[in-house]
Amino acid sequence: MAACSFRRSIASQLSKVLDLPPENLIKSISAVPVSKKRHVADFQLSIASVTEDSSSDCLAQDLHLQAQKLAERLKCDAVVREISAGPGTVNFTINRELLAKTVLQQVLKDGSQYGVKSELFSTVPRQKAVIEFSSPNIAKKFHVGHLRSTIVGNFIANLKVALGHEVIRINYLGDWGMQFGLLGVGFQHFGNKEKLKSSPLQHLFERLGVHFDEYSGESFYHEKSQEILKTLEDKGLLQKTIKGTGIVDLSEKKDLSSFSTVMRSDGTSLYITRDLAAAIDRMNKHSCDTMIYVTDKSQSNHFQHLFQILKLMGYDWAERCQHVSFGLVQGMKTRRGEVIFLEDVLNEVRSRMLQNMASAKTTKEVEDPMETAEKVGLAALIIQDFRGLLSSDYQFSWDRALQSRGDTGVFLQYTHARLHSLEQMHGNEQLTDVNVACLQEPDAISVLQHLLRYDEVLYRSSQDLQPKHIVSYLLTLSHLAAVAHKTLPVKGSAPELAQARLCLFQAARLVLASGMKLLGITPVTQM
Repeated sequence: MAACSFRRSIASQLSKVLDLPPENLIKSISAVPVSKKRHVADFQLSIASVTEDSSSDCLAQDLHLQAQKLAERLKCDAVVREISAGPGTVNFTINRELLAKTVLQQVLKDGSQYGVKSELFSTVPRQKAVIEFSSPNIAKKFHVGHLRSTIVGNFIANLKVALGHEVIRINYLGDWGMQFGLLGVGFQHFGNKEKLKSSPLQHLFERLGVHFDEYSGESFYHEKSQEILKTLEDKGLLQKTIKGTGIVDLSEKKDLSSFSTVMRSDGTSLYITRDLAAAIDRMNKHSCDTMIYVTDKSQSNHFQHLFQILKLMGYDWAERCQHVSFGLVQGMKTRRGEVIFLEDVLNEVRSRMLQNMASAKTTKEVEDPMETAEKVGLAALIIQDFRGLLSSDYQFSWDRALQSRGDTGVFLQYTHARLHSLEQMHGNEQLTDVNVACLQEPDAISVLQHLLRYDEVLYRSSQDLQPKHIVSYLLTLSHLAAVAHKTLPVKGSAPELAQARLCLFQAARLVLASGMKLLGITPVTQM
């Protein structure tokens, strides 16, 4: 991994001076974000992260002084050509020829694995995760509210799989309607895949490019929820109110200041009881390290209670359960009015994109305009959704989402298609033994510096399960590639230079495609 080899080299020199093991320093050395001001270093070490007295009373000027002293003790070598002190940081600039050679070789060698092989993930244990997402009510049409759960859950699953974890994707259906009973039981008994595929829900997931390993539903846990109530009673956790409803006391002082209702007065179960049965069943079946539930933030209380009850029942693994919540989307309207169903959204995005493509000059070259419109339109929806914190509500705007310029999914798709056609135009040959040392222009260096940061961005997203880090990274990559595309022509340049530039653009496209796929976007090659 390109960034890793540079970080290791910097860490080994720092470890001698600071008398700290190199592995303790790796995560304190970060790639510097590309700046419009141009000349910036490639990596920086935060002094606060390696000094013991980095508490708030440690003045900024002390950190700056420490940075200067440390910078003076370090020496340039074959890897690092320049060392300087910043406000609380020591900055490292890599040998320019080595930067181009290492980064491009690594991207082209690793392909879709670029970034995920990073040393940053070496201490992260490979785990088995069950992720429950989408979870519509089959008795009703697929509501637009489920769109966020579906694309967020899909992103988390994609990211975990890319990082080497085992993932089981579960769609837990609210199925108090005959439709799912028939579909589920029929499929289990007769295994009729054609019937399953002919269901509109399955079709919607295939347009969205989402698959599930397991479909289960509330009715599967109807009987088991009675067993849960009996267990709660046996453990002395179930209390009855005057009205006869069953509750579990969740308060610390056992004064009922916080409780969860788990049974109706007629003895029947509730959502939470069936969720308890489902969680225990999944853990017994899959023995997973973590269980993640992806739903809107209005259900935060429900999951807090679910995990607390599991813990009271003696299931320590409840601490490894997680609720990833998201905010609400407002103002999603079609030309015909308020959007209720997902199929309306997909039809709208397709028709608007087709209209936009028809007014552009290049559309006649596209082989399948309908499919392209769908992929580009979905990219627009996903990027608009993923740009902020997942927990934030946001105001949806078709015009903003479908702009071809600016920070949109359409712009990402356009950049990918443009870079792909550049490769096609120039023979698409395997680039080997290219002299990339000639890539010294500021616009080329900016792309290379940005490619260095990809593993850190993946690491951040893996830690907080927020897609916004990757979205922001890909948008910047697209802008940098667009500028370089203008200033660093392949056509008409000397063969050696043309090959090197082609190599740079191919690397940018590969990373762009990898990141888009993690977000659940299928990159298009024509637009």
